[in-house]
Amino acid sequence: MRGRPPRRLGSESDPPVKFLAPAVFAFVTSLLLATPPACAIELSIVSGDTGNGIKVLREILDRYEKKSGNKVDIVVIPPSTTDQFGQYRLWLAAGSSDIDVYQTDVIWAPQLASQLVDLTEATRDVAGAHFPSIIQSQTVNGRLVALPIFTDAPALYYRKDLLDKYHAKVPTTWKELQDTAKLVVDKERAAGNRDLWGYVFQGNAYEGLTCNALEWVMSNGGGGIIEPDGRISIDNPKATAALDRVKGWIGTIAPPGVLAYQEEEARGVWQTGNAVFMRNWPYAYALGNSENSPIKGKFDVAPLPAGDSGHPVATLGGWNLAVSKYSKHPAEAIDLVKFIASPEMQKYRTLKTSNLPTIAALYDDPDIARQQPIVPRWKPIFLNAQPRPSATARIKYNEASSQFWTAVHNTISGNGTAADNLAELEARLTRLKGKGW
Repeated sequence: MRGRPPRRLGSESDPPVKFLAPAVFAFVTSLLLATPPACAIELSIVSGDTGNGIKVLREILDRYEKKSGNKVDIVVIPPSTTDQFGQYRLWLAAGSSDIDVYQTDVIWAPQLASQLVDLTEATRDVAGAHFPSIIQSQTVNGRLVALPIFTDAPALYYRKDLLDKYHAKVPTTWKELQDTAKLVVDKERAAGNRDLWGYVFQGNAYEGLTCNALEWVMSNGGGGIIEPDGRISIDNPKATAALDRVKGWIGTIAPPGVLAYQEEEARGVWQTGNAVFMRNWPYAYALGNSENSPIKGKFDVAPLPAGDSGHPVATLGGWNLAVSKYSKHPAEAIDLVKFIASPEMQKYRTLKTSNLPTIAALYDDPDIARQQPIVPRWKPIFLNAQPRPSATARIKYNEASSQFWTAVHNTISGNGTAADNLAELEARLTRLKGKGW
């Protein structure tokens, strides 16, 4: 049987066609345009950044949403890297699909690799633009498990105006820093500036103290805690002397409260104008020079001081993006990671935050050099930065670091001597190592 012929719009047998009034048509069109496309994906990224890092990440994500049509929520957690790592382990151990993208510390790749997506093939077109050493640090058993978004190496921040006032030079050794800090503080307090301290740093018992203490110990010739060959080296006289020196800072050139400081607490004291020197990461540079900063134009940065070994040491930091293997949308999550790590977004982040890019070409960018001069100056510092022994200790690194920062915190807070605490630390690390790392 033949089917009925198709009806033509407007034929006599059709019901009359009703056209929408222009105002109604415009209203319906606006509703359709405002409705997200049916294929839009909702993603989540977790970050515990410092300073204005979360704000800038949101601005980058807004650009991604406009480009992709997808939606991305930020799960904000505390900035302590120790707290972050603990929470990440809980989410991943539970196989949670609530988080698609994790912002990860440079030291975490060996410990989290088995629960992260292999990005090797998906990023083959972009990975070569990043510093090879950073890509290598995020590669575990041939799998690239995270793509870098910025790197880090700490700076010594100093008040130019106060050093000029007392004809003091920028210190190049820890002893010079100690003497200069005392000189300026004594004179300023005699003149009525009772809130000024000489030096602030990250003295809380967490991963940040491992970074600081590694710099004190290594610059003093005391070794790297765990050497590349797996040997535990921390119990030695030079490491002991380095920690004894720092213990003497507490309550003299450094406030007693520094024992509870992380990055933002140290920056808070510094940026209000209440410290001569500060050890912190490059992100504090842009904030210190922000429009309403009391120290805008009054400070500069230099490499960290050297110890008795004669050379300064800066701990390598940096952050990356990894995709959870439990993500329900891995392809879209990878696309998001590549967008955030792109040259355009790394430049945007650097201009806003003074974070160090991981793409070599950006160190020659004239906009960055003009707006954030710390960045091109800091390239050789970062290239020579000292990694923490995570590649050697591998999955045992966090426990080893926890043992180290606990021994250091006990020492500088007056709970036991440096010699006794480091001897006990070496015994603990030896037990942790067992038959091998």
